[in-house]
Amino acid sequence: MTAYGHDLNKLVEENKVPVSGSNRHAHLSTTDLEILFGAGYQLTKLKDLSQPGQFAAKECVKIVTEKGEKDSIRILGPVRSKTQIELLASDCHSLGLPVCVRDSGDITSTPGVEIVGPRGKVKIKEGVIAAARHIHMHTKEATAFGYKDKDRVSVRMDGPRSVTFHNVLIRVHDEYALDMHIDLDEMNACEVKNGYAAQIIR
Repeated sequence: MTAYGHDLNKLVEENKVPVSGSNRHAHLSTTDLEILFGAGYQLTKLKDLSQPGQFAAKECVKIVTEKGEKDSIRILGPVRSKTQIELLASDCHSLGLPVCVRDSGDITSTPGVEIVGPRGKVKIKEGVIAAARHIHMHTKEATAFGYKDKDRVSVRMDGPRSVTFHNVLIRVHDEYALDMHIDLDEMNACEVKNGYAAQIIR
């Protein structure tokens, strides 16, 4: 079995992948976490996410720009080497930020924001992205599907508002689990729910 109770063999046979919608969130470096929450602070796990070892924390922050602010930005753990804020395209528009669609970790020349926590503030010079849609696959799952790391595919969402997403990155690693990540703007546009099995187009 795989994410949301799907049978992996059936997914491979039908060339489908379960889908998860990602809301706005923050990945923080240890340094920034301690500025925002206090020296030696450790994130408190709220719930596990679909990728092994990844979790949503109880802690949230606020982000501020010249044109607005947004509260309750959930922090995801564990901490990372660099702080990264992932927003929806609609968030970027309302905050007066350019929409920089990037793969996670690719933050060079992206916008910065002020991050506000209960104990301090951090102004990052770059790090705000709209995450590019992608599919996580464990190495064995990728072998079963016949894909490799950094392959690009299209994925079709059928239904009353059928949509085909193009240029979807496949990310393969021994610590990944099968799941396609799109953001909530994209999920709402095609009216599907978490766990929907989408069709990969070779």
